[in-house]
Amino acid sequence: MNRLQIIIAPQLLKWVSLLRANSNFTPSQSNIYGYGWHRLAHKVRLYGTESSIDSKKGVGFGGSGKKGRIVRAQAQSALVEYFHLTRSFRIMDAENMSKNAPEFFNRLMKRVVIDDDSKIKHSVTKFLRYHPVNEFEPFFESIGLKHSEYMEYLPRNLMFLSDDELLLKNYYVLCNYGIERNRIGKIFKEANEVFQYDYASLQTKLRSIESLGLRQSLVAKIVAASPHLLRGNVDEFVEFLEMLNKVEINHEWLLENIREEDSYNWKSMFQLMCLLCKLGWSEKQVGELFKQHPDLLLECSGRITFDLIGLLLKFGASKSDLRTLFLRFPQIPVLKFTKNLHNSYIFLSGIDMAALDIGKIVRSYPSLLGSIELKKVKSILSLLCCGKNRLCQMVNDDPLTLEAWVLGKRVEPLETEKRAVKIMALKTEFLISLGFEENSKDMEKAIKTLRGRGVELQERFDCLVNNGLNREQAIKMVRISPQILNQTRDVIEMKIQLFFDELGYQASDLLTHPKILSYTIERVKFRLLMYRWLKDQGAVRPGLSLSTLLATSDEEFIKTYVAPHDRGLQYWKSLNKNHIKK
Repeated sequence: MNRLQIIIAPQLLKWVSLLRANSNFTPSQSNIYGYGWHRLAHKVRLYGTESSIDSKKGVGFGGSGKKGRIVRAQAQSALVEYFHLTRSFRIMDAENMSKNAPEFFNRLMKRVVIDDDSKIKHSVTKFLRYHPVNEFEPFFESIGLKHSEYMEYLPRNLMFLSDDELLLKNYYVLCNYGIERNRIGKIFKEANEVFQYDYASLQTKLRSIESLGLRQSLVAKIVAASPHLLRGNVDEFVEFLEMLNKVEINHEWLLENIREEDSYNWKSMFQLMCLLCKLGWSEKQVGELFKQHPDLLLECSGRITFDLIGLLLKFGASKSDLRTLFLRFPQIPVLKFTKNLHNSYIFLSGIDMAALDIGKIVRSYPSLLGSIELKKVKSILSLLCCGKNRLCQMVNDDPLTLEAWVLGKRVEPLETEKRAVKIMALKTEFLISLGFEENSKDMEKAIKTLRGRGVELQERFDCLVNNGLNREQAIKMVRISPQILNQTRDVIEMKIQLFFDELGYQASDLLTHPKILSYTIERVKFRLLMYRWLKDQGAVRPGLSLSTLLATSDEEFIKTYVAPHDRGLQYWKSLNKNHIKK
């Protein structure tokens, strides 16, 4: 069999690329001609603050000591007074432009010639009196734009902010609404045209979003994170809010968890909630999941969670496997979890583990693999003083062994007594407790089949006993199909409940074909529901064995039982369709 790395990695990369492409997530494009300005990046400007004055004559402000801070404070004080008293800016705006535009400030100060350190403020004030600055530069930087970002927005024939009334008016509308000044630069980049609106228009845009039932403080955060909403395209956002209401998440949760520095694709998050509902979750369960783990929905607009689901599906995980994982998702950021899971696969591939074994471990222990950060393969081989074959055997026998090989933990060389012997002894002890004869063929078959430690096998066996079977019945099932104990307790419990509660079968039915617990939930559910319908229609004889119904392939089952009935295929499709909707 080809290596899993060869089989999966290229397809996974292709799948991730398609997923991202289909998410319709495209950053908002700034309209660089919003004011009718021309692109003049990297060209000499009529009113630029750069100068050819020898920088050696200017004062330096790079010192981090007490003297450097005092010098900088005095120079900034002079700049504040210039903007406030000379240029008539509001005091808050004057301070913001003076203290939150360090690149502009440093460039400007290189032009100021200071002969006496005791007269720094006087020298800066005198310089500004005869050398007015291009006010757009400190303004753009103070609202969160870098020099390289705002160069293209600098107007060609203007240098005073007061000459662009629309820019200032709309800036004050956003400030007064509660949007932080250093967040406005993002709005300027991604929704440049809103600064061309008249005063009433921008107010109306903000109030229209607020009319969706949102508090002003929440609207301020949402607009700062998603400026494109101010353009008027709010349909996807409204759809997201409606779905959020369906899964019983209130707006306070949104206010608490969204961040202005992030960008959100509301459609992508809406699709993630719909996907989880299709996996069989109730809307309330979806809401509870995101309340406990907000980053599953909000990190990269849910695309990391999409990637995680896709990765697990590539390893053959079923819908029930995914539900089990998310129901007990560890308290770890989804981005780190997904990275750890991928690195764990790299580790298993690096020790030359067989593709099927890797798939089984990833499907059975995703929570473990996503919660640990493993050392490199070479480090483990060196520390344990063993080879790759030995590592493979150890992990196959007991995947929880991986917990001992995480970064930060000290790893001791293996003991002289082989670990495999210990594992074998524990398995043997467990099987003897179930009535297996030592050194018998049944014992040998079971040992080769079973995966996991003796304690884990006992817990899974107890799960059978605690969910409708007595000890004798459970022993009989294990003797016939030992592989049923290779599943986690949650999966075993879910399948038994489906068989007894939903499908209405008895323990005696399960005993006739215990291998049923090894099939996927979808396979068992669809076929038995289809058989029940065909039996009610008189199309098949009653009393068909479970092995006859479940052991055949889908194609053979449809050909033998479904297709002969006039409405068989239609009903079969409806079963699948209804399952997807749930």
